[in-house]
Amino acid sequence: MDVITTTSLKFFAADLASDGPPISIFSIILSWLFVISGTIILLFLGQWQLDRLVWKQSILEEIESKISGLPQPLPSNAEKAVHKYLPVQFSGKIKGSFIKVMASQKFIGAGYRIIVPFELEKGKMILVDLGFIRHEFAPDISFGNNLSITGNLHWPKEVDFFTPAPDFKNNIWFARDVKELSKELGTEPILVVAKSFSPSIIHLNPLPINIENIPNNHKQYAITWFSLAFIWLGMGVFFIYRASVNKGRKI
Repeated sequence: MDVITTTSLKFFAADLASDGPPISIFSIILSWLFVISGTIILLFLGQWQLDRLVWKQSILEEIESKISGLPQPLPSNAEKAVHKYLPVQFSGKIKGSFIKVMASQKFIGAGYRIIVPFELEKGKMILVDLGFIRHEFAPDISFGNNLSITGNLHWPKEVDFFTPAPDFKNNIWFARDVKELSKELGTEPILVVAKSFSPSIIHLNPLPINIENIPNNHKQYAITWFSLAFIWLGMGVFFIYRASVNKGRKI
């Protein structure tokens, strides 16, 4: 954006500064309108990002409040619109195989999220994200039969146009897609991300939901737009002044 801004002003100034008759009042007014309108647009975009920042912070506070609430029994009919991030607590056992989802941890390195089919005490089957394991330990992972789990209901939105298809041969997925994972593991499309579980599983550490993983870059965007506004205004004033002096008319 700053490159476009600078280039536009240079072309504009080159025309004003070219040899020819003195610059007219009309050209000066038009030049100021061009500079001021651009500044207003950039300031508007900066303010828009500040408004988005306030909105995003309120959303994050709401999510944090939900995440840190007291655990409840798993709802009989969990729905995304109502129960996303709801803290839950339940017991049951792992049934069948598991799926590895590519992940990485700062200061640790590459590894996988381990997604398992989990049978509740009443026979209902759901998905549980047990957490992170380093890739070298994944082949040796083993589970006990019964687990008590505390975590949060979640419907992550991680799949997009660029997400590779799962590597079924090596049992590696590249994003959590609750609907597709539930089909593959034969469960209901309900995912709980574990915050803790008992008994512990060697090399496997819970990777609970937290707001630190939710992007909030609106402050940086606002600073960028406001900076561009001042750059645009400053360069515009400079180029108009130089062009006016070169053509023999003072502003």
